[in-house]
Amino acid sequence: MATILVVDDELGIRALLSEILSDEGHSVELAENAAQARAFREHTRPDLVLLDIWMPDVDGITLLKEWGATGQLTMPVIMMSGHGTIDTAVEATKFGAMAFLEKPITLQKLLRSVEQGLARQSPRPALPATQQVMLSSGGARELTVEHTLASPQTANHNAPLALGPQSEQVFVLDRPLREARDAFEKAYFEFHLAKENGSMTRVAEKTGLERTHLYRKLKQLGVDLSRNKRSGGN
Repeated sequence: MATILVVDDELGIRALLSEILSDEGHSVELAENAAQARAFREHTRPDLVLLDIWMPDVDGITLLKEWGATGQLTMPVIMMSGHGTIDTAVEATKFGAMAFLEKPITLQKLLRSVEQGLARQSPRPALPATQQVMLSSGGARELTVEHTLASPQTANHNAPLALGPQSEQVFVLDRPLREARDAFEKAYFEFHLAKENGSMTRVAEKTGLERTHLYRKLKQLGVDLSRNKRSGGN
C-alpha cells in the first residue's frame, strides 16, 4: 500500500511498529538513527515517516529542520516521543510535522494517524492558521497528546456540542506560546472541575496541586468556578 519509514533508536519500538504496519499491508523501512534516515531519504521518497524526537546522534526535530531546509520534506512526518510536552509538540508542528504521538503509542492512535497522514500526502513547511492540536485524556492520571490538522472537508462547525466534561478538545496553535499554554491549562482544569462536580478538594487531589495554589491558578486563568460548583458544598 505505502512505504513508511520508521526512525527510532529503540529496537523494540522499531520491531513493534514494523510488525503492526506490515500487518496493515504497508512496506516498512527502518532506521535506528538520523544518519540512516538521511541515507534512505537521499534515494527514496517514503509516503510517510514516523520519526522519534530523542535520538543519541541527531534529534528528530533537527532532522526535520534539515529536510525542510533542503527541500526533502515532501512527505508527511509524524513525530514520536516518550517525553513529549506541549512545547515540544508545538515546535515539531512549526517545522513541518503533521502530528505528534506520545509513547507508549496505542494501536488505535497509530493507525488513525498513519491513515490521516497517507490521506494528505503533503508536507507542512510552516504553521498555517488552520493548524490545531487535539489533546485527548486517557484517564484521570494519563494525558496522551495527539496532534491533528483540521481541514475544510473534516471540520464540522455545525456539530452539536456534547454535554458534560469533554476529554477531547481542539486548540489553535497559531498564537503566542503563553496564550496556547493558558488555553490548554484552562481547558484541563475545567474538564476536571466538571468531572468532579466542582469539588475543589477532589480536583486538587487529581491534579496534584495544593488547594490554595489551585484556587489562585483558576482565578488567574479566568475559570468560572460558579459554573461547576455543586449546590450545598465544594
